[in-house]
Amino acid sequence: MSNLIQYSVFDMDRTITQGGSYSPWLIYWAWHEAPWRLAFLPLSLLAGAAYVGKLVSRGRLKEINHRLLMGRRVPMDRIAPRAEGFARWMVPGRTFRGAQARIDAETAEGRTVVIATASYTFYVHAIAARLGVKHVIGTKSQRDASGAVLARLDGENCYDSAKRDMVAEALPPRETLHVRFFSDHHSDAPMFEWSDEGFAINPTPKLRALAETRGWQIIDWD
Repeated sequence: MSNLIQYSVFDMDRTITQGGSYSPWLIYWAWHEAPWRLAFLPLSLLAGAAYVGKLVSRGRLKEINHRLLMGRRVPMDRIAPRAEGFARWMVPGRTFRGAQARIDAETAEGRTVVIATASYTFYVHAIAARLGVKHVIGTKSQRDASGAVLARLDGENCYDSAKRDMVAEALPPRETLHVRFFSDHHSDAPMFEWSDEGFAINPTPKLRALAETRGWQIIDWD
């Protein structure tokens, strides 16, 4: 193991943060940039019902909510300062102290810490920076020729097996690595299976049962 490149990969929502970040981000954005868009929240709930009914995919649901609450096109120079403000609101007040302590410990051990999340990278980078994490793998949005963010996914939604594939593509060859993975959710089972060590953090019942079967460590922090 000493000759391997050591990575520690963390899911973000409900693993590092105490709740989800995407819906709070959309509401935070609309509240500060275009409060009239909050009138679209009932439509957002209808889109959520369509997802539950399997009428739209998780990725398409993100695009719909993005379009409703942020708009079709937003210049990045407008998003960046709001992302910084949102990150200050999230960290440390809405993150687990145990998560920050573990990130710091993994870094001190000489491991490269990565956040791998289904949330959009255009605001996650600001959260990661406040946590002391330099590397982010997440869901990307398409950009126009000027670099403005569009309400369309660029590639896969970083979720389930797509997260594993995106992490595998971003990191060095698997045979050169030792990987620890931290997550709260059973949808990350492909990442757990791909990793050398798994840590189920405040796990869902399904993940807790899976962790007990697979021998992954279960940690309930804060």
